[in-house]
Amino acid sequence: MSGSKPDILWAPHHVDRFVVCDSELSLYHIESAVSSELKAGSLRLSEETTATLLSINSDTPYMKCVAWYPKYDPECLLAVGQANGRVVLTSLGQDHNSKSKELIGKEFVPKHARQCNTLAWNPLDSNWLAAGLDKHRADFSVLIWDISSKYTPESAVATEKVRLSAGDTEAGLVVTKPLYELGQNDACLSLCWLPRDQKLLLAGMHRNLAIFDLRNTSQKMFVNTKAVQGVTVDPYFHDRVASFYEGQVAIWDLRKFEKPVLTLTEQPKPLTKVAWCPTRTGLLATLTRDSNIIRLYDMQHTPTPIGDETEPTIIERSVQPCENYIASFAWHPTSQNRMVVVTPNRTMSDFTVFERISLAWSPVTSLMWACGRHLYECTEEGKASSLEKDIATKMRLRALSRYGLDTEQVWRNHLLYTEDMDQKLTGNKGSLVYAGIKSIVKSSLGTTENLRHSRSGSDRQADIIQYLSEERSLALQLCGWIKKGTDLDVEPFLNSLEQEGDWERAAAVALFNLDIRRAIQILNKGASSEKGDLNLNVVAMALSGYTDEKNSLWREMCSTLRLQLNNPYLCAMFAFLTSESGSYDGVLYENKVAVRDRVAFACKFLNDAQLNRFIEKLTNELKDAGNLEGILLTGLTKDGVDLMESYVDRTGDVQTASYCMLQGSPSDILKDERVQYWIENYRNLLDAWRFWHKRAEFDIHRSKLDPSSKPLAQVFVSCNFCGKSISYSCSAIPHQGRGFSQYGVSGSPTKSKVTSCPGCRKPLPRCALCLINMGTPVSSCPGVSKSDEKVDLSKDKKLAQFNNWFTWCHNCRHGGHAGHMLSWFRDHTECPVSACSCKCMQLDTTGNLIPAETVQP
Repeated sequence: MSGSKPDILWAPHHVDRFVVCDSELSLYHIESAVSSELKAGSLRLSEETTATLLSINSDTPYMKCVAWYPKYDPECLLAVGQANGRVVLTSLGQDHNSKSKELIGKEFVPKHARQCNTLAWNPLDSNWLAAGLDKHRADFSVLIWDISSKYTPESAVATEKVRLSAGDTEAGLVVTKPLYELGQNDACLSLCWLPRDQKLLLAGMHRNLAIFDLRNTSQKMFVNTKAVQGVTVDPYFHDRVASFYEGQVAIWDLRKFEKPVLTLTEQPKPLTKVAWCPTRTGLLATLTRDSNIIRLYDMQHTPTPIGDETEPTIIERSVQPCENYIASFAWHPTSQNRMVVVTPNRTMSDFTVFERISLAWSPVTSLMWACGRHLYECTEEGKASSLEKDIATKMRLRALSRYGLDTEQVWRNHLLYTEDMDQKLTGNKGSLVYAGIKSIVKSSLGTTENLRHSRSGSDRQADIIQYLSEERSLALQLCGWIKKGTDLDVEPFLNSLEQEGDWERAAAVALFNLDIRRAIQILNKGASSEKGDLNLNVVAMALSGYTDEKNSLWREMCSTLRLQLNNPYLCAMFAFLTSESGSYDGVLYENKVAVRDRVAFACKFLNDAQLNRFIEKLTNELKDAGNLEGILLTGLTKDGVDLMESYVDRTGDVQTASYCMLQGSPSDILKDERVQYWIENYRNLLDAWRFWHKRAEFDIHRSKLDPSSKPLAQVFVSCNFCGKSISYSCSAIPHQGRGFSQYGVSGSPTKSKVTSCPGCRKPLPRCALCLINMGTPVSSCPGVSKSDEKVDLSKDKKLAQFNNWFTWCHNCRHGGHAGHMLSWFRDHTECPVSACSCKCMQLDTTGNLIPAETVQP
């Protein structure tokens, strides 16, 4: 186009050809680049594609606009609008049939010369060509030509006046009588035919957008706006149109043509082109002047109830196809998201817009993402162990097995405190009742008794100092070594370990209670058991040779070889036998020994100062590591929350954290924002898994332990007239979960009924099916005739209370008894109210969901 920037047009029926238009027409063929070397005469468009020039047409000067003939035959016919208003049909030399020869060179001449701004072929009747011209006070600005029409003699004089000086044209190829003339005394800046009807033409006039109906040209529908340039119809949604003015794009809905449904963000520079993507729904590309960036607007389709004036969701992004300024661009007609751009100096680039990747984690640990029209699912190759190890999978399986609801171990310290410490802790029981061993040993300072014992079963007697107090006995109970009461016998605990086959631990506990003979007996019994280790006999033999002489060979060999033992309890046993009295680091810091056993050992053999230092150090280590065994030391206190925080940070197990912390003191622990965060996240997780029943059980369990967490009534049915809840009485008593049963809607016909609002006494709405006022029990409604099979509820003599509930559609506002509505929609899709075509049940996106806990995992 002379004196302007070049433009690009794709061939309608050849996906590998396009035309570049400026002062001449250049036809290019695009193909894949087989090798890195370019062929002679080829241009590099991208790493994968090249373009070859096929032909050039420079026979039509003064070009202002170009439109490609939409039908396959003739395939290379183009219409060129010139500066003097003429429309010339030309070709790129590819057609040789008779039809093409008759049309090439044909001119369509207006009465008065002025610039032709836009051209548009009718997509249905391909003989019709619409041309938009500048304003002339005595002429029309929208002319629709029939390219098959012949020369008319009565217009010969006018034709001669507007003929170009460049040369005369044959009289038979000049047409001066348009098929239709529209838009008198106005200017037309842009045109497009509406695909839904071949007789409808949308024109961007000087001050308005107008829709012309060729069946009645005297009338037009128009809206005043400045956004009249570049009108274009969405190929996937024929009622949606885009136009622009300066730096602003307006999106129109032809069904509501009064105002734009959306105005896109205004650009700092004037726009030069807007175009809908032909391969992607709702994707609009815009280009501004002197820019190397193309802005894309992805209009998301969100179904909304009829009548809601909500703007569509827009995702905006920018792409940069090349480094230089872009003169124009054109979407590829079939390749998804592909376009060719051209710069002012005719440099071209083939570019594909990559889709945004929308990534989604399923609540059941599946990974999927969407890219364009494709949906991808990620599957892990190899073993499925990583999925089984995932904490989300573990929590889901635990929830199905009622994890946390039947366990009593977590609050054993609370039960022990309340039973054994009633007398001693009457003054501060509230603050210590959820505490751990750390708080217990601090409270025992100054009350410890020293007892000297010797190891039973050894030939020589060596005194070992043990420490005893009521608090230390309670700590031993919490560790599981002894049972409740004043008896310090560990024999029941040893018997339980033997039954479990934990021979090494049982022998170590027996030894720590200074009974070597019992320890040897346990090891011999373990060696002779079915799954026992014969090496236990060797360990028993080594124990039997114990001597307390410091320089003995036995002590020297045990100190050297104990570290080679694989079992940590056997290592701890020999460390205890070879250690000095009061120095038991070999036992206390054997990390593979259970925390409860090390703590119990410390309570027996460390003095108050040593015990406090050890407990403090061990507590800090377990808190840093997030080891839940530390709950034994911290209890359900602030230290316990710190430990649990470290555990959750390490594992993500909000399930265990929630159940544990629910046992804490409501006044202190449950108000901690971290605890509330874990609980709410676990509730959301259960909802995401569709474990609604499990979440309800969790809420009930939570409300029993923390009454302040019981939710208030969030939803109630209110009267249409006064707005008060119909489940209130007229008195001012606050609503405390009183249901419909107090008004006789529990299903029993003998109870009283409420069919009016308790506040204003106005009648309640009627059920759309039984036509009886709401509030009447379903079972007391008059029986339905047997012939009416659609609403037959006689099969269920005893109906659930849910059948009496109020239910209605949020779209059409019709409804009735829940039981009647469910029965109706089993066989129907539309609303039961006459003349209402609302598909109520299909609007309910959650109505068809099934709780996941009813599905086998």
